[in-house]
Order: sequence, then C-alpha cells, then structure tokens
Amino acid sequence: MKKSILLLSLSIILMVFSSTKSSAQANYKTGIGIRGGGYENGLTIKHFTNSNTAIEGILGIRPGVIVLTGLYEKHAVAFGEPSVNWFYGIGGHIGSIEGDRYYRRFAGDRYYYDNNGLLLGADGILGLEWKIPEIPFALSVDLHPRLELARGPFFDLEPAASLRFTF
Repeated sequence: MKKSILLLSLSIILMVFSSTKSSAQANYKTGIGIRGGGYENGLTIKHFTNSNTAIEGILGIRPGVIVLTGLYEKHAVAFGEPSVNWFYGIGGHIGSIEGDRYYRRFAGDRYYYDNNGLLLGADGILGLEWKIPEIPFALSVDLHPRLELARGPFFDLEPAASLRFTF
C-alpha cells in the first residue's frame, strides 16, 4: 500500500512539472470556503500574494480535534487552460486533541491517542484548482501529506476537496 501511495504521488508530481507553463495567472485575489473529504473537515482561506504564489490557511475540525494548517503554495497553469492551475506547497500545522480516541490513517491502520495533547508537524500539498469562469467560485482537489511530530512521529496522506467563494 505504501509503495502504491508513493508511486501515485510521484506520478502526480511528474505530471505537474511536465504539463505546466512557467507561471499561472491568478483569476482571483482571495477565496474563502469549505474543505472536506479528509480527516478534518472545516474552513479554508487562500490569498494570492502575486499571480503564481498564494498562502492558504485551513481550520480542520473533527470530534475531539482542532487543527490549524498554514501553507505556502506555488501555482502553474494546467492543460493550457488559464482557469485551471496545478498547485504545490509546504507548511506546517498546530492543533490539539482530546485523549482516549482512535485516529484512522490513510493506509487504514488506527493510531490511539491515550491522552490530551498537542499536534504539531510539517505539511505539504499537491492539487488541481479550477476557477469557475463567470461565477465567483473555485473548486480544488488535493493530496495533503503531513508528518506529525509531537504525537508521532508518523506520516499520513489526506485527500480532500475545497469549494471557495472568490473575490
């Protein structure tokens, strides 16, 4: 299973770098919305600092857990279509968890948290975003790898989708 995840991740990275132009054109400045499909569902805000660089914040919530993630992202035009961008980035997360809970990881195994505590680690992101023409919304899908350091260490991969109102 781990080899499959690694091969999928490497394939996506190769597609990103082989099918992108050197820069993207941000079709919006800021987007605020919802994110779901992963372990923590919640809110997302993305703000472009220039035409191909953005910062993203994610507030993820699930029973007994709250996590704040910050990411620095690079965007590039995908498939020659200006409204579609590949993006990738790095960042980190901090949060808290209530004890006596199981956490099901992407590979299917379960990790048991026996006490309350801090969540802290390094994050990455790789995805595809579509700024829907003529209406103020953007839709994205991504893979969000993360390395939990404070409660681990362990690696996890969270797939998710986001819908943002853009302005």
